[in-house]
Amino acid sequence: MAKTAIQTIILRRDTHIDSLLERLKEGRVRKVIEPVIYGADIPDFLSDDFQDVTDLGLIKDVNTKIIPSNPIYAEVIVRTLSYETQRKLTLEKPDFTIPRYLKNGTIDINYLLTDFQKFWRENSAIWIEKIAYKEAAPHLILQAFLQRILNGGGYIIRDMAAGTGRLDLGVVYEDKTYPIEIKLWKGDQYYQNGLEQTARYADVFGCKEGWLVIFDQRTDKSWDEKRYYKQEITKGTIVHVFGV
Repeated sequence: MAKTAIQTIILRRDTHIDSLLERLKEGRVRKVIEPVIYGADIPDFLSDDFQDVTDLGLIKDVNTKIIPSNPIYAEVIVRTLSYETQRKLTLEKPDFTIPRYLKNGTIDINYLLTDFQKFWRENSAIWIEKIAYKEAAPHLILQAFLQRILNGGGYIIRDMAAGTGRLDLGVVYEDKTYPIEIKLWKGDQYYQNGLEQTARYADVFGCKEGWLVIFDQRTDKSWDEKRYYKQEITKGTIVHVFGV
């Protein structure tokens, strides 16, 4: 019911939603909202920008975690910033729909993320340039990719919070949840943290497996080095790791 209500509000484009969309274009708003999207630290909690965005009602502090002020804003922010990417995917990749990825009635997330690896390698340089929120571009593009597929049914649970070092997503289809963690490569310790975070997130949904997507933006590494798949066992959870 909540997801249906959010979708209706987005499509209806109420005045306050249109106002929010305009705010997202402002540089001072971007500086605060962007870290929330991909889990980075907010540079300055005492800045006028942070206070202004808080006063606008876009974010709130919950037990020292800075998150979108409500689920509707969380959804609208991501869907708005990734809209053009999703629209182009719809035009250029008409076969990227749920039936392509179904296997015995469930989504084959490994197949889906393998497709994303190929897509990212071929298109990332061009598509990142088209997104104003450059630091969050990998996260936004992957979410647009998932949203394109799930438009035929299902939805995405988004857990965004500044300072976590990651973005948690739950892909939901036919009452089954597929937990996905997104991280930027920052060294071996971050990799280990990612495995543990994915295992914990999978446990939230009672899942025995989860998926960890690691974006490696190092310029001294080749695509063949950055792109990989491996399977790890962490705290009894199968973690499928995709490097992109």
